[in-house]
This record gives sequence, C-alpha cells and structure tokens, in this order.
Amino acid sequence: MHINRLLSLLLAGAVVLSLAACGSPAAGTATAGAPASSSQQEQPLLLADDPLTPETAAATTYPVIVTDQAGRKVTVSSEPRRLVSSYYISTSMLIALGLQDRVVGVENQPEKRPIYALSAPEFLELASIGTAKEIDLEACAALKPDLVVLPLKLLDSAESLEALGLTVLYVNPENQQLLEEALTLLGVATNTQARAADLIAFSDAQADRLADVLAGVAKPKVYLGGNSDFLNTAGAAMYQSDLITMAGGINVAAEITDTYWVQTSYEQVLAWDPEYIILASDATYTVADVLADPNLEGCTAIETGHVYQIPGNAEAWDSPVPGGILGAVWLAGILHPEQCPADETAEVIDEFYQTFYGFTYSEIA
Repeated sequence: MHINRLLSLLLAGAVVLSLAACGSPAAGTATAGAPASSSQQEQPLLLADDPLTPETAAATTYPVIVTDQAGRKVTVSSEPRRLVSSYYISTSMLIALGLQDRVVGVENQPEKRPIYALSAPEFLELASIGTAKEIDLEACAALKPDLVVLPLKLLDSAESLEALGLTVLYVNPENQQLLEEALTLLGVATNTQARAADLIAFSDAQADRLADVLAGVAKPKVYLGGNSDFLNTAGAAMYQSDLITMAGGINVAAEITDTYWVQTSYEQVLAWDPEYIILASDATYTVADVLADPNLEGCTAIETGHVYQIPGNAEAWDSPVPGGILGAVWLAGILHPEQCPADETAEVIDEFYQTFYGFTYSEIA
C-alpha cells in the first residue's frame, strides 16, 4: 500500500486485554501492562504486518488498554457513550466514525466549521469545552464524559483531567500515517474499528490510484501559501507537503526539514520559481491578490495564471482531517487534468462525503 501503516503502532498499543477477572484499573490511568494471568484473555490485535482493514477489523472487548499518540497507556473501561473533543480534527473524526449522536461537547465556535452544519448540525448547539490550545476543565468535567479526545498540544492538562476521573486520549494527526493511527486508536477505543478501517481503506485506495495514474508523469514545482500570510509555507514535515507529493507535485519548500510552518521571502519564492501556487483553504488573501502582487513578477506560476485556492466548502482539505486525502485528489486534478479529469475527481469527493458524512458535496460546491 502507498501508506506505511505501522499505524497500528501496535495500535493503539493495544495490549488489548480482558481485565474482567481481576478488576479494571481506574479509567484513564496510565498503566504499564502487567503480565496476564491465566484467567485473562488476550483480544486478537492488529500487528505491524497485519494493519487494520475491513477484513481484520473486530469488535472491541472491554476493558481495553490502548496507547494514545502521546505514548500513554490508557484503560477504557467500557464502550464510551458520552464523548467530548476540543479539537476540530478529532471532532470531525468522531463524525466520520458515526459517533455524532454520542458527542456531548466540542471545541469553541463550531459554527466556523461547515462540516458540522452539513453533517451534524446539532454540534452547533453543544457545550463548548475549550480549544486546541486551552481546555476548560470545569466545563469538560460537568458534561460527565466517558471519553475525552484532545490534541497533543494539550498534554499538560492530562494530570488535571485524570484527577477529575476522566479518561483522556491524545491524538496527533500531523501527517497521513499519523492520521490513520489516530483513526485506528479511536476506532479501538469506541468500538468502531470497522468504520475506521473503511475510512483508512478509502484513503489508501485513493493514494494508490493517484500513484498509479501519475506514475511517470512530469512533476511540477508547487508552492503552498499559508492561511494568514502568503510567505508562510509548509516544510517537509507538514501534512500539506504529503498532499502535494501524493498529487504528483514537488513541494518547493520540502528542503526545509527542521521545522513545520516556515516564514520565507519573495526572493526565495522567486528562486524556487514554482509552476503552480496553491493557497491554503482558509487563506485570508485571494487568488486575485497573488496574481496582482508586483513582488511575484516573473514567477512562472504568475505568468501562466496557475494560482489556485484549495476549496473549503465543507472543510479544509489541507489539514489532516479524515477527508484530507481529497486535497490530494483535487490537487492532482489541477496539476494533471489529463490523468485526473474533473468528472472523476467530483465522483470521488461525492462518494466520500455520502459514505462517511451523509451529504453530497457536489450540491454545495
């Protein structure tokens, strides 16, 4: 497969044990796996060479011990019925896993995420528990969640949340592989492994399809402008760089390997001389702004008019959301329209949203 799915990272640590015989540890407690007694039954697990697929996905046996993306072993004592998420990416994952009816709290300002209005409008009325940078401990605890899903940057809150008796999982979907690991982690924890497997299979199938149809084609140089500043761009470590590569392009900033987003200069952009300029989905400036920028005079992308913005009608495809693979599908159609015609691209996008979010993308595009 195109993506290395070590993903299971053995997944979700998944020293998955049935602990019923000797009692389960406190929910959310970081526990080193103790040797299993003869009365404990080990649940069949996902191995590095046997990744999560629709064929290998199984029902979760509780209590289950998983390892989250902060490396913490966490016990989920029973199937979670009340879920909260303070991070739009994990919130979108919960919808894609078919868990929207169990979500009781989400991040602040959900109205800014079109995907919620389209697929889970009830989220617009749910209690807010904070942001990807700050968690409201009191608001979170008041919802009595069975499982709290947070981004890795809120790891400092782990001890406080566990002191309140909450079970917390941290996710860090910074690239396609980590996104698939996060989906598998949540699939195991919430007993939605089959749905997670379907999501992963869809992304992998599209990545493989793009690799096949774009094999041997010339790869144009691509520059990606950031959300708030055109001169802020994505280095090799970013999800956006993976997106460009999967779409059959070369990220001109891939030479930057020691950081994530990086501030560059007009001089550097001109030196890179990209053939295509792509703007982030949430860019605060426009294609017209870039085309008219005198500082970019002479750049090949400007001279040919190859400046485009990633669509954001439903969600930002240049972020590691479950539908992030669609960013590569869309961009491949821009860079290689002969190999990836527009009607095929539209069909793939519609299939994804109809299957996992319950609406037709072409009706809102």
